[in-house]
Amino acid sequence: MISQNLKQLPLYILKWIFICGLIGILSGSASAFFLVSLEWVTQFRIQHDWIIWLLPFGGFLVGLSYYYWGESVVKGNNLLLEEYEKPKKVIPFKMAPLVLLGTLITHLFGGSAGREGTAVQMGGAIADQFTRIFKLNNSERRILIILGISAGFASVFGTPLAGAIFALEVLYFSKINFKSIVLSFLVAYAAYFTVEFWEIKHTHYSIPIIPELSILNIFYTLLIGLLSGFAALLFSRSTHFWSSLFSKNIKYPPLRPVIGGIILAIAIAGFGFTKFSGLGVPIIVESFSNPSQWYDFLLKILFTGFTLGAGFKGGEVTPLFFVGATLGSALSLIIPMPIALLAGIGFVSVFSGATHTPIACTIMGMELFGIEPGIFIAIGCTIAYFSSGSIGIYKSQIVKGAKYKLYQKWL
Repeated sequence: MISQNLKQLPLYILKWIFICGLIGILSGSASAFFLVSLEWVTQFRIQHDWIIWLLPFGGFLVGLSYYYWGESVVKGNNLLLEEYEKPKKVIPFKMAPLVLLGTLITHLFGGSAGREGTAVQMGGAIADQFTRIFKLNNSERRILIILGISAGFASVFGTPLAGAIFALEVLYFSKINFKSIVLSFLVAYAAYFTVEFWEIKHTHYSIPIIPELSILNIFYTLLIGLLSGFAALLFSRSTHFWSSLFSKNIKYPPLRPVIGGIILAIAIAGFGFTKFSGLGVPIIVESFSNPSQWYDFLLKILFTGFTLGAGFKGGEVTPLFFVGATLGSALSLIIPMPIALLAGIGFVSVFSGATHTPIACTIMGMELFGIEPGIFIAIGCTIAYFSSGSIGIYKSQIVKGAKYKLYQKWL
């Protein structure tokens, strides 16, 4: 029996390497197409800002598409987490084109949303199709879902190490074996290099000045982490609040983004809040060199929570980057630390708090900003993780570990 298993081992290894390669190439190519398309619709909106007034029409398209064809996949990232925890049926492939089109429509007409959710859902939907092709069991299906999340995250942000860890950490490291860890890294790099092959450029950030690791600077970093955790808590609660409000008061789902679109169009175009539409990457980049307004992070929380709560599609992570970077940047007016470092700490710390993934966010910070500010980033991410409450942006995420014990015991 042992001899037979040893003979089958090379084929088993080759099978999973092959699966990782396919998922990486397909997910990476899907992300590359998505990023190019997203840039195109963003530039079109910037050049034709009147199109924001058509946001209710865009919302109606998104609402109708999910009402008639996407009921089984409307949960988005939460569906991936649920299928990992309790595998029931293969995630429909239609999740990928529906979330892709929904996100592009949201950004074309000026909704405030991100891109990570789209890439992760496309990756998850693509990966899970191999369940049928290779006749995999539930345990192996869990590996596929990890691979899909890893490939989607790594490819859309250009951070393979963080993508691999994020896929494992967001699933609370439970029911995860050594094989899953190795394959998660393999598929993350496959997806990352696929995007590189398509010559897609990611946004680059820089923290040129790193102060000494003094007690005072550690205290300031703890403070930033604490405030970032509170911002993450506000972001998560805001998104859930608006979603619940729309669901309870507007029974016909396609009408929710129409009503939400009308309100958003008036607020964004009518009152000049256009910088809070879309991803907001230019504002994030600017925050590393010029102090942001103190209210920028609050308005981004409001607009993003309202957009997603109304039923528009997109991710939460880039808006979380916006919230964190502008919060840190604004704090540079009262905290005597380099503005780029403050923005960088906030950038990943708010993300850490909202997704309960401090390890992945610390690694992401070092991938994006370099290893030099690593200790400051790690402190910020850890404090934000503990101070952001027990509920994050993913309702179906199961919180375990030290944070779970803290909130169960004291709160």
